[in-house]
Amino acid sequence: MGNPKHPVLPNIMIEPKNDLMDKIISLAKRRGFIFPGSEIYGGLANSYDYGPLGVELKNNIKKLWWKMFVQQRSDVVGIDGSLIMNPKVWVASEHLKNFTDPLVECKKCHTRYRADQAPTICEVCKGKEFTEAKQFNLMFKTFLGPVEDENSIVYLRPETAQTMFVDFKQVLETSRMKIPFGIAQTGKSFRNEITPGNFIFRTREFDIMEIEYFIHPDNWEKNFDHWLSEQKKWIKAVGIDEKQVKYIEIPDGERAHYSKRTVDTEFLYPFGQKELYGIAYRTDFDLKNHEKMSGKSLKYKDPQTGQEFLPHVIEPTWGLDRTLLAVLLSCYSESEARSGKEDAVHETEVTLRLPKELAPIKIAILPLSRKDELIKPAEKILHSLQKHWMTQYDETASIGKRYRRQDEIGTPYCVTVDFETANDQSVTVRDRDTMKQDRVKIGELLDYFKEKLN
Repeated sequence: MGNPKHPVLPNIMIEPKNDLMDKIISLAKRRGFIFPGSEIYGGLANSYDYGPLGVELKNNIKKLWWKMFVQQRSDVVGIDGSLIMNPKVWVASEHLKNFTDPLVECKKCHTRYRADQAPTICEVCKGKEFTEAKQFNLMFKTFLGPVEDENSIVYLRPETAQTMFVDFKQVLETSRMKIPFGIAQTGKSFRNEITPGNFIFRTREFDIMEIEYFIHPDNWEKNFDHWLSEQKKWIKAVGIDEKQVKYIEIPDGERAHYSKRTVDTEFLYPFGQKELYGIAYRTDFDLKNHEKMSGKSLKYKDPQTGQEFLPHVIEPTWGLDRTLLAVLLSCYSESEARSGKEDAVHETEVTLRLPKELAPIKIAILPLSRKDELIKPAEKILHSLQKHWMTQYDETASIGKRYRRQDEIGTPYCVTVDFETANDQSVTVRDRDTMKQDRVKIGELLDYFKEKLN
C-alpha cells in the first residue's frame, strides 16, 4: 500500500459502452477528424493523421491548456525543446537502463508480444511456444550524421520532461523566476510500443502537455495536492464526463523508479478503465542525475534566505491525444428524430456537445437557397466573421440536413440567411444545445458572437 498520509482513492469500475468506440471511429473518419495514416498504401499499424476538423480540435485543446496553465499563471513559463537530444541525457535520466517492457516472442513466426499481454496461442500462426521474457527498450533509435555507427546513435525523445530539466538553469536565469515555478511544454514524444492499439489511445508517436514544477522539498505535499486539483479543473473545462473519471493512488512497487508519489487519472473508455493523465512527485531525481552527468551545478539559491538547494519536482502530465479521445467520447450524444414525412421515418441524430472553446467550427453560414439574393449576403457575413472565428460555409442539401451536419461536428452556432434577410437585414442564429433561434441584425452579428464565444 502507499504512504498512510495518502490513502488509496476508491477505484470503482463502471461498465463500458462497447459500441461507442466504433461510432467515434466512424464519425472521426467520416467527418474529417482523424484518418488512418498512409491509407492509400495500406496504412501503418496504429498511425493516424488529424484531418481538417481534427487539427482544429487538437489545436483548440492545446490553446486552452496553454491559456489555463501558462498565460493565466505568473509562476509558469513555456519552452519548445528539440525532439533529438544529446544521448547523455537519456543515460542520466536512466531511460537507457529502465525504459523497458518485458517482451516474449513466438518461436514459430517470431511475432512479439508484451509479456503481460501475451496470448496462450500466437494470434498470427497459432503457435504455442514462446521465448522467455526479455527486456525491450521502448526508445526509437536513429543516427545523427552520415555515418551509422555506435558513436552517432541518438534517440527520438520518449517524453518531453527531460528538456525542461536540462534547460532548468537557463530558464531560471533568463526568466528571473523564483521557486516555486514551473516550466511547461507541449509536443511530440515517441515510444516503440510493442502492442499499440485502441485507436489513438496508444500510438508510437503522440503529443504530451506537461509541466515540471520546481519546489522546495519541504513543500512537496502542498504542491502535489494543488496540481491534482488543477487537473480536476481541467477535466471540467474540456467537457470530459467527470462520472467516468477515477483517481488512482499508485502503490509502492508499481510507481516509476523516479517517483515518490503518483496519482493516475483514469477514464472509462469503451475498452476499459485506463490512464488519461498522471501526476508524479519526482523528488530531485532528474536534476541530481543531470548535475552529476554534466558536471554543472543545477542548484537554486534562495534570494531571501541565501539557502542553496537542489529543487524537487512535481510533474503533472496530460496526454493530448487521449484528451481528444476522452472529449469525443464524453461529448457524443444521440437522439431519435422523426422525419416530417407521412411515413414518419425514425432517424438517429448525432450531436457533439463540445465546449464552445474547443469546437473546430464556431459558426456555420447557411443560405436557405442558392439564389444570388441569399448567396451574396451570406458570403459577406462569412468574410466578416472568419476574421475572428473558424467558420464554415455550406449551401448544399436541405437546411435540416445542414443543421444535422453541423451538430455532428460540434458547431455551436448556425447562421441562416433566408428570404426575409433582404427586407429586415437580419438572419436567424440557431444554438446547437438549446435549439433556440434568435433573429439578429447583420450589423450586430459581430458583437452578438463576441458575447457568446469570447
